[in-house]
Amino acid sequence: MNKKIQNIEIYQKLVDSIGITIESARQRAIQAVNNELLKANWEIGKYIVEYEQHGNEKAEYGSSLLTNLSKDLKSRFGKGFSKSNIYLMRQFYLKYQIFQSLTGKLTWTHYAELLGVSADFARGFYEKQAVNDNWSVRELKRQISSSLFERLALSQDKSGVLKLSDKGLIISEPKDIVKDPYILEFLQIPEEYRMSESKLEQKIIDNLQTFLLELGKGFSFVGRQYRITLDNDHYYVDLVFYHRILKCFVLIDLKTKHVKHQDIGQMNMYLNYFKSEENTEGDNPPIGIVLGADKNDILVEYAIGSISNNIFVSKYQLYLPDRKILEQKVKELMTE
Repeated sequence: MNKKIQNIEIYQKLVDSIGITIESARQRAIQAVNNELLKANWEIGKYIVEYEQHGNEKAEYGSSLLTNLSKDLKSRFGKGFSKSNIYLMRQFYLKYQIFQSLTGKLTWTHYAELLGVSADFARGFYEKQAVNDNWSVRELKRQISSSLFERLALSQDKSGVLKLSDKGLIISEPKDIVKDPYILEFLQIPEEYRMSESKLEQKIIDNLQTFLLELGKGFSFVGRQYRITLDNDHYYVDLVFYHRILKCFVLIDLKTKHVKHQDIGQMNMYLNYFKSEENTEGDNPPIGIVLGADKNDILVEYAIGSISNNIFVSKYQLYLPDRKILEQKVKELMTE
């Protein structure tokens, strides 16, 4: 090997080693700053609650105590001490009275979003899932606004809801990756707008990153209009993904109208084809999701009753669900 080239390679390794050290140090510094900020805000909340407990004044949002604290702290320490921020610090302590229960993997901004979730079991789910799936604040905000916990909880019994709250969503079998309904508000399609399946598919592709967030952890995009040829006839699966946790293909067929039994039969054919022609060693049986604007549960039950493949039929919504209604349904489930 040319000595000059060898020297360049050695030098490049030096630069790479230094780079890794710098990046690691920066990450540790960011983590340390985040932990200190969490601790400071928690302690501020604790001081306010202790002041209240001495009977001096209640620090409700409209109270003069918060107004005065905000004014005095801003005067002494600058930005970051608005009345709403100080109120959040108080709530932070009330909801997380054991500081060691906090995870350093989430920022103060994450916790500020979590404090907007009133039910403790729902907040616990979002906190665990944000850590498990490494959600940004923006992603956490969307999952809360789309009522992810409530959508998952309504398909569980009481013990299942408590498990969701304690551990987050654990993916171990095909049904764990399926939602009903899927919320596609990010496509910004008017509810009454008539859209073809091809246009709906294109909208999803244009917003693939957000669609992957809605699908959940573990999905990797494989392709669209995936061609299947049988006896010189061509068929096309709308969207194909691979799930790295379940180690299987996930096929999604889009229907902008009521799902029919023929749609389920067609998906069954797609799954049989993938099982025979596309699966390789180590792949588990594929999963099919027929995603439609509407469905009849009784028709679906009969249509998939004798099918051995993993077929699920779900609805999609083009608007955010009413969180209060869903929260009430979950509360009813928890009191049964």
